[in-house]
Amino acid sequence: MFRIVDRYVLRQFVQFYLICFLSLTGLYVVIDAFGKLDHFTDHAAAGGGLLATIGRYYGYQSLAFFNRTSGILALVAAMFTVTWSQRHNEVTALLAAGVPRLRVLRPVILAAVVVSLGAAAARELVVPGVRHELAMDTKNLSGDAAQPLQSRWDNETDILLAGESVNAAEQKILRPSFKLPRALAVYGKQLAAEEAEFVPTNPGSPGGYWLRGVTSPAALLTSGSIRDIEGAVVVASPADTPWLGPGEAFVVSNVSFELLASGSNWRDFASTAELVKELSSPSVELGPDVNVAVHRRLLSPLLDTTLLFLGLPLVVSRGARNPFLAIGLALGVVTAFFLVALGGQSLGSSGWVRPALAAWAPLLVFVPVAVGLSDPLRH
Repeated sequence: MFRIVDRYVLRQFVQFYLICFLSLTGLYVVIDAFGKLDHFTDHAAAGGGLLATIGRYYGYQSLAFFNRTSGILALVAAMFTVTWSQRHNEVTALLAAGVPRLRVLRPVILAAVVVSLGAAAARELVVPGVRHELAMDTKNLSGDAAQPLQSRWDNETDILLAGESVNAAEQKILRPSFKLPRALAVYGKQLAAEEAEFVPTNPGSPGGYWLRGVTSPAALLTSGSIRDIEGAVVVASPADTPWLGPGEAFVVSNVSFELLASGSNWRDFASTAELVKELSSPSVELGPDVNVAVHRRLLSPLLDTTLLFLGLPLVVSRGARNPFLAIGLALGVVTAFFLVALGGQSLGSSGWVRPALAAWAPLLVFVPVAVGLSDPLRH
């Protein structure tokens, strides 16, 4: 009997979740696509079908939309499931048969937790692999147009990595202009070339940027490589580096291409492992916002679960039978919860509070509230 009831309640939850997700996603697609229709039409005229172009673009965007709204939608679906069952006296019948209320709600709670874990898995395993599609501008749907470059200092070598633009598809910097520090300005302060290709670090060989068509300093092409005070090569010259061709140079750097190409979107589309790696890299100095993001990533399932236990008792304790009332209750809970979450995130990103405290603030405030409100679930 319990398995039948569990399957029934779980089916109701899945239906409500899909309805909410598809409705909100469809509304987002219609509104967003209407404002960008000219971009889709221009790309379709260049060789791609209009519907195929729109479907591909918003197919990727729906993944990011799921990542951002999974916790809220799980709460809304859970509240709809409970109010629907109460409206049809199904919960009352089970309670009259002596079934504990928490046992009746167990499939809903487990399903909401699974959704939260699924969102975390998608964020860590799927989103980093399609980050270029997620960050794609509708003005550049083909992905081959140049994009602005976010200049960054390499703290390990004190070289400013800059340039005119980047080609994300080929991982190249167009017309790079690297500013060398005084200790490395043996032939000049500016290292300029036609393009620079990113080369990741491999076992036995350092990573960095392979410059082609070097225009300055000209002496670098005929003289030896530039080394730091410890004797390690920082800027390799073709004069004493056999694998470099004429007019080429190689700048050793641990600053990844994603930091230069993605700008502020890099943090949102990188995995937690990548965030931790960049935080531990001596070449990159990231702000406290990245530390806050790492803590929030780790706490994400707990935050979603806390939000769930804030919303469900409001429906159960008041015996709400109206789905619209459930929406109102959910909006109130979500608003208060996210005001605290966003406030803590803002304070942590600006350095007013420690990143750990900024991420834990919603739990510190609302977990005691959730425990106090969850008493009706246990009776």
